[in-house]
Amino acid sequence: MWGDRAREFLTPSVFAGPITDPVPVFLTIMAIMLVAPLLFERVRLPGIVGLILAGVVVGSYGIGVLERDSTIILLGTVGLLFLMFMAGLETSLDDLKYNADKAVIFGIATFIVPMALGTVAMLAIGYGFLAAILVASCFASHTLLALPVATKLGIMRTQAVTATLGATLITNVLALLVLAVVVQAHQGSLSLGFWLFLIPALTIYTFATLWGVPKIGRWFFRRFGHDEGAEFTFVVATLFVVSYAAELIDIEPIVGAFLAGIAITQLIPQLSPLMNRIQFIGNTLFVPFFLISVGMLINPRLLVSDPRSLLVAGVMIVVALVAKFVPAWGSGKLFGFQSSGIMVMFGLSVAQAASTLAAITVAFQIQLVDQATVNGTVAMILVTCIASPWVTSRWGQGVKVEAANPTSKGRTKQVQQGFAAAQNLRVLVPVANPSTEDNLLHLALILTKKTAGTLLPLHILPDKQGTIAPEAKIQQSQLLATAETIAHAAVTAVEPIGRIDDSVDKGILRSALERDANLIVCGWKGFSTYRENFFGSAIDNVIRRATVPVLIARFAQPIENTHRVFLAIADIEKSASTFGQTVSLAKSLADELKASLQLLQVTASPRKHTSFNPEELGLSPDTQIQQVRGNFIGRVSKMLQQDDLLILTAGTHPEIIGLPALGVAPEAIARSHPEISIIVIHFPQRS
Repeated sequence: MWGDRAREFLTPSVFAGPITDPVPVFLTIMAIMLVAPLLFERVRLPGIVGLILAGVVVGSYGIGVLERDSTIILLGTVGLLFLMFMAGLETSLDDLKYNADKAVIFGIATFIVPMALGTVAMLAIGYGFLAAILVASCFASHTLLALPVATKLGIMRTQAVTATLGATLITNVLALLVLAVVVQAHQGSLSLGFWLFLIPALTIYTFATLWGVPKIGRWFFRRFGHDEGAEFTFVVATLFVVSYAAELIDIEPIVGAFLAGIAITQLIPQLSPLMNRIQFIGNTLFVPFFLISVGMLINPRLLVSDPRSLLVAGVMIVVALVAKFVPAWGSGKLFGFQSSGIMVMFGLSVAQAASTLAAITVAFQIQLVDQATVNGTVAMILVTCIASPWVTSRWGQGVKVEAANPTSKGRTKQVQQGFAAAQNLRVLVPVANPSTEDNLLHLALILTKKTAGTLLPLHILPDKQGTIAPEAKIQQSQLLATAETIAHAAVTAVEPIGRIDDSVDKGILRSALERDANLIVCGWKGFSTYRENFFGSAIDNVIRRATVPVLIARFAQPIENTHRVFLAIADIEKSASTFGQTVSLAKSLADELKASLQLLQVTASPRKHTSFNPEELGLSPDTQIQQVRGNFIGRVSKMLQQDDLLILTAGTHPEIIGLPALGVAPEAIARSHPEISIIVIHFPQRS
């Protein structure tokens, strides 16, 4: 019996044509997804190239194991939309705002130059006008294939990289709009009525996506943020709703997928478990389906036998390299960048993958371009995908050296010190309440993962009564297991700690010492009773005795819903030695939460305020900084907004009996604003 089943499994695939049984089809594709990237990465080639070439081998133009049927097309389309969606996730409106002038100049240059050179080159080898423009738009767009290289080098916040990120938004959107117009023209639908419909519809659609999706998303995450499955489903549903809406106004769905990514990235911290799930599912399942399906379109025999295919491939490769180097060199020189910065701009912008594959796939489906163009596109992708990571890695080292030697003095050095800029941070997080555990862990994960550190979730069972109930031990195991799961979902090192100790505060302090923690993150109800102030609550005792910084957090809503990080300080705090660390923490949280950052200095003195210099604090020039005079509690309370994350510093004299260890101001603000999330930072007093 088993021999017959084996023959049924093998015979169709090896001897009688393509596999049709769904199980072997899926098994074959899974094997390709596993083996192809591993083999190509072993020879230092991008895994994307391996998946495309594997599609060539198993497709109907190769050995014919798989047929590009409706199932492959369906999953490939989903993968295409996911690919564009994740490209949008990598592009933030804040990146465009951060270096707006440089991003706009480079974005326009890296669109116009490839469009001009590409159109002329394709017309010269016999392409029609529409086909030439469409292929040229493929040269104009680019995929941030080498972004992980820049992340690994630690140069993501350099001007060369941020300018390229902003330029990516501009050139990709323009290229996709060119695609939409060319498709309409090819189908004979390009008329005055089309433009009268397209421009208002596209304006309304873009506004509704970039404004409406974040609004709806914040409401959804605030209402259902505790359900991780619902969060992921909402994100995926948003992708397909926005993509389908684009199709309704005669725009390619890939434009909608890209805009959906830009809109939704404002709501999801880059290092959060949700973002990790999206990228994991997309990169390991859906996108490989698309890449394999594209490979199945390629006819390698035509590339070898048809001289025109070789000509098309050669022209496309040369134009792609030249058309991306020229704007990078010209813009870089205009901005005053060194050669390493210019080459990083070129390396990041030269890769052709996502938008290029999307556009050529659409064009081939409507028979605007032929098989030779598809083959030439794949050859171009192969060359640029090899060149992009190599160039970025080779010259990114120079940018890293330049970034490590800042020209600004004074406080810039101070801002870069402390736990917020440390490496391998070990963050201790006591967990006791399942309803507040998620936010505390996410806060700790932001700091831990950013520094490649380790999360130390801690649960303490006090043994004051001598015996520990079995139910308490079970709850301890469950809480720590949940914390460990969240950390693993965010791909973060974790060391769960279950402990029995005299008291909660002693257990926290002893665990911090034993496990070499350099930061403690504690939950807080937002107030303390007079009895707790006099005798000392667990939080008070931790603050008074801790030898490492302590973050005390009260979250009124999911941390992902933060719209503004609001740092409020008094005059005396500005001159403190730890002020730089406080600003650095606020900036890190704002960057990670995709939130705006505002600084408020409140002084009771009528004398003239000393001004802030954003660049000396390591902040962008457009950071909102305000200085006011008056009562600290009153001034801060008036400026608070919904979805704020307020950051305060603890009192300077936590040892005074009868007063809250955090100080009077944090408790007063927390009591009067229960709807506001608050983080209070305490630094140990140095003797």
